[in-house]
Amino acid sequence: MTKTDTAKNDAFDLQDFLPYLLNRAAEESSLEFQRAYKDRYGMLRTEWRVLFHLGNYGEITAKEIGERARIHKTKISRAVSKLELRRFLTRTPSERDRRVEHLKLTPAGKAAYRELCGIARQYDAKLAAMFDEDEAALLRKMLQKLAEMR
Repeated sequence: MTKTDTAKNDAFDLQDFLPYLLNRAAEESSLEFQRAYKDRYGMLRTEWRVLFHLGNYGEITAKEIGERARIHKTKISRAVSKLELRRFLTRTPSERDRRVEHLKLTPAGKAAYRELCGIARQYDAKLAAMFDEDEAALLRKMLQKLAEMR
């Protein structure tokens, strides 16, 4: 075996590295949906994720969103401020703990959430259509397992 052959065998194939592939797939598959929330509402990724958590769970705290979405508290704080400026959510201080605020969507926030949910459902179906039904179900199952591996 030559030095070149050994180097090829010892080389790390980034293109086949699972975390790299997952990241690329996530970036590529989210681009079209990203355009929807960015073009329509000027939102960034963390903002739409906060909006969707409020739409799904109703009135919750920023800390609860961070725990569920695994987003750092400073990113959530910035997203909450921007969504509040757009009048998509309200903050109500907790009566028990002044450091805690309960977040809730406004009618405008609910309307944005409903519109983006429809777009998200259509886009999800478009992505799933790249696979047969069994493949799509297996892909969801595997990704859920990876997402919960802590």
